[in-house]
Amino acid sequence: MSENKIITVAAALITDRAGRYLLVRKRNTPYFMQPGGKPEPGETPQAALVRELWEELSLEVVLADLTPLGRFEDRAANEPGHKLIADMFAFTTAQTDFSPAAEIEEVIWFDPRQPGEVILAPFSRSQLMPEA
Repeated sequence: MSENKIITVAAALITDRAGRYLLVRKRNTPYFMQPGGKPEPGETPQAALVRELWEELSLEVVLADLTPLGRFEDRAANEPGHKLIADMFAFTTAQTDFSPAAEIEEVIWFDPRQPGEVILAPFSRSQLMPEA
């Protein structure tokens, strides 16, 4: 991983009442990951996350719903040789149905107790769901 090839994102660890994780898969990749995206210039990570969740999933979230989890680092799933830095936030949602938009191809509820054939992004597997 090159230190000068850094991707910074804001991402959400979204759970439902059953303890499953909401994951997304972008077009042209096999990896499932937490939803989120890159902040625009001058945008806070929280504001970027709220915007991205609306754009990608039509999921309306307010800043007060977000619980900061910290900043995490790992290798990027879709950009070889890049390091991923993610400002993570958690919240639980009662919404169960999502329509993928923008670059999102697929949305799933992932149960780490029954992972099946889901291919997790490196960050998701090592940092957020090591039990999967």
